[in-house]
Amino acid sequence: MSSSKMKVALGPLLALLLITSCDGGVGGKTSLTNTSGAPSPLAFDFFSVDPSPNWNGMNDDVGKVITAKTGVTLNGEFDVSGGQDRISLMAASGDFPDIVSPKGELSKLVEAGAMLDLTDLIEQYAPNLKKLYGNYMNRLKYSNEDQAIYVLPTYYAVDQTYFDAGGGFGIQHRVLKELGYPPVRTLQDYENVLRAYSEKHPVTDGQPTIPLTLDAEGWRIMITVTNPAFLATGAPDDGEYYIHPETYEAMLHYKRPEEKEYFRWLNHMYNEGLLDQESFVQKSDQYKSKIASGRVLGVIDQDWGYADAENELKSAGKAESAYSHFPVTLSEEMRDHSFQNPGFVSGWGVGITTANPDPVRTIKFFDYLASEEGQVLMNWGIEGKHYEIKEGKRVIPAAVQDQKTNHASKFQKESGIGLYKNMSGRYGDGVKDSTDNYYTTNFPEQIEAGYTEAEKETLQAYGASTWKDLFPSEEQFPVKPWGAAYNMPAPSDSEYMVIFQKTQDIIRKRIPEAVLSSPEQFDVIFDGMITELNQAGAEKMEKQYTELIRNRVHLWKDKPS
Repeated sequence: MSSSKMKVALGPLLALLLITSCDGGVGGKTSLTNTSGAPSPLAFDFFSVDPSPNWNGMNDDVGKVITAKTGVTLNGEFDVSGGQDRISLMAASGDFPDIVSPKGELSKLVEAGAMLDLTDLIEQYAPNLKKLYGNYMNRLKYSNEDQAIYVLPTYYAVDQTYFDAGGGFGIQHRVLKELGYPPVRTLQDYENVLRAYSEKHPVTDGQPTIPLTLDAEGWRIMITVTNPAFLATGAPDDGEYYIHPETYEAMLHYKRPEEKEYFRWLNHMYNEGLLDQESFVQKSDQYKSKIASGRVLGVIDQDWGYADAENELKSAGKAESAYSHFPVTLSEEMRDHSFQNPGFVSGWGVGITTANPDPVRTIKFFDYLASEEGQVLMNWGIEGKHYEIKEGKRVIPAAVQDQKTNHASKFQKESGIGLYKNMSGRYGDGVKDSTDNYYTTNFPEQIEAGYTEAEKETLQAYGASTWKDLFPSEEQFPVKPWGAAYNMPAPSDSEYMVIFQKTQDIIRKRIPEAVLSSPEQFDVIFDGMITELNQAGAEKMEKQYTELIRNRVHLWKDKPS
């Protein structure tokens, strides 16, 4: 059944909200009633496909204020493995949480009839959301055929300006310092640094030094193994695809000849003894444990992937064993596209399901979080406790900043700052509120204040104030008219999903095989993988995705964005 047929019409639903009594139940829950003006407490079940290790059941400082202001508490469930299985089970069983953040799994829930169209709810009850999204409302629509709004985009903020880099190729500060801050521009430079230091220091604190390790458990293989292949070869992040910038043709990015050479480099690193032999068999916890030990010299990852381990290093007074961020590429002619501007990106976000007992109260909850008061609360915390006002500007006291920098996990769990940013729409870094203060704490002065002394020393040595200074800026690239392909709901029809899963299984089997092979076997295995992908139907899948990209460009073009 098409998603447009499964869509829940809000007009009849809102009428039902107003006339249904409190007796009886829907799916074992209280009947639908309009309690939007009621001060009584209300709890919603919330599911996110992303982990939230510091979630404290809204018993943190920020959570308590949110509940006091809205009456709402969330019974949060956070997946640690990507949520695909959990979402599939929901879609098959019809047992949905009240609120869901399904990321790339949205289409499964739409096809199952699980998601409410938020269009009328936003129009009638959410002035702050309307103000936030403004001219971007058109980008919230699900597709050309089904123009319902099923989620509020949360993973990308409105009018976001990126002031810092958290990805790229990382090297411990102590390594760079001892080697005199050598150039780190190409894969060869990166390799030279790891080799030189590991040969000089084969043991770290009584354990073998690890020049480079990767985290390939589950979906994490994309972040540390396969995504770096396009970033290191001059392509932007569009998930599993490379999108031709002029024709919008999509193909699996592994088919780019340049990327084969990136994986050949990983194979070389393995055969040279510079890549951890356990990279493709270790669990994420083992990966982070090695980093926390201080013996891993280099990482190729996003900082959120190892933040817990890096925070342990800082808490233990070993900030010099934390990591830098460099835009390393295969050759100097290539440019890292991490900061290519996708424009405002919709697709991943938070939505209300048909199981929700009070959609009006829920959208008002989202609307409070999107208000100026809610945004400042979520990003800065509580005035007098987490920040002060000095000469009209919000300022984080030194003692609080120390906790944020050196005891980040504990601080977040207790304060709640940053825990709620993916629970409603939000303003991006660089956007100012009505008091001429930034909504978020991520602006150059505050970012620099949050660096450790080891970071500041490394940045100064490379003539930079922030890590972003080392990367090609967004001005060097055109804005992508399709946004970010990975943020687009994939087709939910069985044939596409079957082919996609087959290709993923092939990639996640053959890439490790190729990397761990002898140099003589690398070409045979990698070329064989491309053949297997095509035999599994990759070319048909790519054509289908090409049409999706072209449809999105058509949906967005010549309209305010």
